[in-house]
Amino acid sequence: MKFSAILVVVADVSSSSRKSRKAHFTAPSHIRRRLMSSSLSKDLRKKYEVRAIPVRKGDEVIVTRGQYKGREGKVATVYRKKWVIHIERLVREKANGATVPIPVHPSNVAITALKLTKDREAILARKAAGGKVVAAESA
Repeated sequence: MKFSAILVVVADVSSSSRKSRKAHFTAPSHIRRRLMSSSLSKDLRKKYEVRAIPVRKGDEVIVTRGQYKGREGKVATVYRKKWVIHIERLVREKANGATVPIPVHPSNVAITALKLTKDREAILARKAAGGKVVAAESA
């Protein structure tokens, strides 16, 4: 590995836990989209050479952590305000018989099938190219 001796200091970023937490929990919607990313499954990771991507409605996911580990389904909603996603067929029945979706944090799921659009393909290409540059520099 090659390391440069230049130290880059960014004035806007703090290492304070208090400030980091405040920035995270008061983040606007367009920043929350990025923060609500999910890792890709191993086969998708190999195919696109990308580790994670922001989750969106229509992606197929599998729950990898928690009580519902192993359950699969399509993303029904991405609830940015509450930092959760709702997955089709992952519901609970209330006492009155109504069904409610179970909230799952995006970090606890892996994307097994992407809903691809032109923009999303561009994001994947850009992220893959960025990974190749980093790999070339470290070699």
